[in-house]
Amino acid sequence: MVIIIAVILLCLLLVAFIVSVFMARYIMKGERRTAEDVYNRQSKICDLSFYDRLDKTEYTVKSFDGYVLHAELLKPDAETSKYIIISHGYSNTRLSALKFAKLYLKKGFNCIIYDLRGHGKNKNTVTTYGIREGKDICALIKDARKRYKDISVLGLTGESTGASASVFALKYTQDVDFVVADCGFADIDNVLRLGCESSHLPGFVIDFANIGATLFYRFPFGKMRPIDALEGNNVPVLFVHGEDDTFVVPDNSKRMFEKATCKKRLYLAKKAGHTKSIYVDFDKYSAEVDAFFKEIGIE
Repeated sequence: MVIIIAVILLCLLLVAFIVSVFMARYIMKGERRTAEDVYNRQSKICDLSFYDRLDKTEYTVKSFDGYVLHAELLKPDAETSKYIIISHGYSNTRLSALKFAKLYLKKGFNCIIYDLRGHGKNKNTVTTYGIREGKDICALIKDARKRYKDISVLGLTGESTGASASVFALKYTQDVDFVVADCGFADIDNVLRLGCESSHLPGFVIDFANIGATLFYRFPFGKMRPIDALEGNNVPVLFVHGEDDTFVVPDNSKRMFEKATCKKRLYLAKKAGHTKSIYVDFDKYSAEVDAFFKEIGIE
């Protein structure tokens, strides 16, 4: 009887181990899209023909740990000293930032788009949902300040994981003039648990995944909390979220807005799902950004 119980316990531990490894890998090293796929998907939703006509320059930036990030500068028609670093979402590439580049180029910004760590042309590695990605943005900021001597305004924007990484960067630096965070998560745990619930999986699956992430990658989910970076932050932030987002629910941006003590603004886009706010009403999105800029004194 003792042997049977021991075998059952061993089997349960083995199952728990397998689930921990598989889920941690799935969450942190999931399937990535190709640049071609990302471009084709996005071009079906909005006109990207402007990209081919742009004056653009590709380059690389070494991050805090020597990791190489592939970046690209997109220049508007008229010379400008305003710059913005655009961060894309999980599983995409820098080309998914083009919908935002279209907006900010019209507003007279040089746009720096780049592949997030583990994405696009970069070397494959785990996603840490802001912990390392925020430091990568710091490296991009430092590089931009050194590379482009004419900077008068430097901002950050991003969607989903890119938005959260932009907010997370504020934990490490205050050397930017603003952040526009579109459908970012306040903490990754609530997103993962909602995903489990939507897939009719028990919540303890995320607990097992967290064990795997901690043991094998040394990045526990409990530290993936962009909301904590807002404590003591003085950089103005515009939080954007689709009211119909069921993947990263709007409460994430609402919580971050309430937490922030800096100059701030919250825009909840009607009838917009995850990452769709800029598509649903481009003009309204643009007007909200303009109103935010006016509030913080950016022309």
